[in-house]
Amino acid sequence: MNLRTTLAALVTLLLASSAFAQSLPTVAPEDAGLSTERLKRLEAVAQKIVGEEKAAAGVVVLIARHGGLAYHAAFGAQDVEAKLPMRKDSIFRICSMSKPITSVAAMILFEEGAFLLDDPVEKFLPEFKDQKVLAQEQPAGATEPATVPAARPITIRDLLTHTSGIVYRFFAPPPLDTLYTKGGVVDGLHEADIDLAENVRRIAAQPLLHQPGAKWTYGLNTDVLGRVIEVIAKKPLGEFLEERVFRPLHMSDSGFVVPNEKLDRLTRCYRADLGAGLHVMPDGPVTIGNLVFSASYPYRGKTLQSGGGGMVSTAMDYARFAEMVLGGGDLDGARLLSRKTIELMTANHVSTIPEAAAGQFGLGFSIAQDPGKSGTILSEGAWGWDGFYSTRFWIDPEEEMVGVILTQTYPYGASRAIDRLQALAIQAIAD
Repeated sequence: MNLRTTLAALVTLLLASSAFAQSLPTVAPEDAGLSTERLKRLEAVAQKIVGEEKAAAGVVVLIARHGGLAYHAAFGAQDVEAKLPMRKDSIFRICSMSKPITSVAAMILFEEGAFLLDDPVEKFLPEFKDQKVLAQEQPAGATEPATVPAARPITIRDLLTHTSGIVYRFFAPPPLDTLYTKGGVVDGLHEADIDLAENVRRIAAQPLLHQPGAKWTYGLNTDVLGRVIEVIAKKPLGEFLEERVFRPLHMSDSGFVVPNEKLDRLTRCYRADLGAGLHVMPDGPVTIGNLVFSASYPYRGKTLQSGGGGMVSTAMDYARFAEMVLGGGDLDGARLLSRKTIELMTANHVSTIPEAAAGQFGLGFSIAQDPGKSGTILSEGAWGWDGFYSTRFWIDPEEEMVGVILTQTYPYGASRAIDRLQALAIQAIAD
């Protein structure tokens, strides 16, 4: 063996055994059952979104099928002002797309016998004992809101399915929104000088919007779940995710903080005022009513590790995570979960609960309804979720398809760009 061969072998070994960025096997679109001609429709609309419409500064689209990377393209700019083109490995604030990752991390501990789904959260977080619930009827002129005792404790399943009664401050109705604000509850979308433990203590001090298990209410449930992970694992959430999720899956650009040496790949955030162009989101918190958010928390907010909204990632990193889920908990020999646990996570857990997300929700994932109800061409039973800055992923087991669409645009869903791009990605199926 000569020196060149030896060095090549060593590089291969290092790449295989380290947390370096790793791709999926690249295949031609036709080999994955996609039409190159039909993908041109997606490209034309993506160019229109970042050009004529100015609904986003830039976008990255990734499509994998049958385990192969069939399409991966970047459009527009990562930073318009600096004239930096969007890159396929640009880093994005994935916000609520953090939730499936934290949910998978929790289920790793479930498989190790750390808890059962119906265990009360207070078993791990005593601050949730004797929880109160906002009374349905509030007395006029009262200085303090009326509450009633919770009928039962919040469970781990309630956190995973968003049925606990914990809400987001920006979604909370009066008077709960005022209580969250006075209590200093942080939604995880801006830099804060508190850690996850303190934020969860603040959440626990507030009454629930409704009785546990009574309704589906989107909220800070996954942040609380992240704190449960910390208590069980006896380490910070980010450290557990790095060891048990990111490193095994070679998701080397994912985490809560963008290191200085990677800041040149962090995509800039823009506000889309349709008809009036794009405007740079400033550093530091922006407040709109009860909503407080920023573009700078991935590099300025280094203490609060929000399992429900604080992560960054790339299209390829997230695709590897999604392929692991599609593969029944395994990717390239790295098994995070068993097939049976993935089946449990992707079952509908809210079939008897009113006002559930699109009617179906699993443990950390939405579950698509039949096309006749959803009005999309996504297969019934597909899984996925979105993020605050207009990001989306989906996993379609029927089509063996993974899709990731990333922009950095506020408000969410400007010009319905991600809806349109998802439809164009799926219509490219031609087998």
